[in-house]
Amino acid sequence: MNIRDNLGVYAEIAARPRVRLTPLPTPLEHARSMSTRLGRRILVKRDDVMSLALGGNKVRKLEFLLGDAKNKRADTIITTGAQHSNHARLTAAAAIKTGLKPVLVLRGKPSPPKGNLFLDRLLDADIRFTEEQPDAAMNNVAEELRAKGHTPYVIPGGGANAVGTLGYVNAAREILAQARHDGLRIDYVVHATGTGPTQAGLVIGFHILNSKVKVLGVSNGPDEATGKQRVRHLIDDTIKLLGVKLAIPDEEIIVHDDYTCGGYGVITREVVDAMMLAARTEGLILDPVYTGKAMLGMEGLIEKKMIHENSNVVFLHTGGSPITFQYDSEVSKYLGGPI
Repeated sequence: MNIRDNLGVYAEIAARPRVRLTPLPTPLEHARSMSTRLGRRILVKRDDVMSLALGGNKVRKLEFLLGDAKNKRADTIITTGAQHSNHARLTAAAAIKTGLKPVLVLRGKPSPPKGNLFLDRLLDADIRFTEEQPDAAMNNVAEELRAKGHTPYVIPGGGANAVGTLGYVNAAREILAQARHDGLRIDYVVHATGTGPTQAGLVIGFHILNSKVKVLGVSNGPDEATGKQRVRHLIDDTIKLLGVKLAIPDEEIIVHDDYTCGGYGVITREVVDAMMLAARTEGLILDPVYTGKAMLGMEGLIEKKMIHENSNVVFLHTGGSPITFQYDSEVSKYLGGPI
């Protein structure tokens, strides 16, 4: 298996500002019981197993985003998300760990502190609820802070820009190195996709390393066209940031929107059944907004034989367990019984 970087991209990434927020690599585990159940060899990339604030995929992105912020002498980090946002929780934790003040601009009206919102408050983040367009709301907060003499650094929702995408360019090489160590060929990586930087980074990384791994993004809400467009823009912006000549065809951007269960944040029996499958075969705790839908998608793609027989599949566990507690009453309605 060739994991040589002939373009020098990884040397360029290594030279960029970065703060270390968690030990890497994360585990790549063989999910034997799940594999037997689904009829494919399933491995789980445990990006939920990180030392920062219960972990999750955003940590990889934040290492580069906060490195850039520190390099620009920022003293405050502003970001946005839903009230159950994993990204907001991890941004708050990362900011505090690196000596910066976190400001979270969360969509909607104030609600009881549960799940990630509880942790945001535990972390003493400055929480601003808004019903405005999130980017405009963040810009207003940034102007307010500048007027008070602060130097804010604004991170888009989900860490969705070229700097954040670098975290998963690195992760692609990490996955291939772990697979090579175990003597395995990886055919597919399945993950939840929404804002796009996880998928964009993986696609870039596997392409650079001449890997044939197919990255299958399972949408958590956006339709296929929107999801692909987001990933396309991030791929193009990241290639530009890296200053390399690289052409990635649209055919490598694969987004499945058949498993959103009615839209972003909609919780149904099907997604809870997928959560129970992971819990009751491998002891994996998924959430009902992101990873539960990714698991549902992986099951569906196997059933449709879009994930071929005799293939090796990595399920990327992107974290998010606090969300389950935020929506415990909705999830509880569908618990119980066989799966």
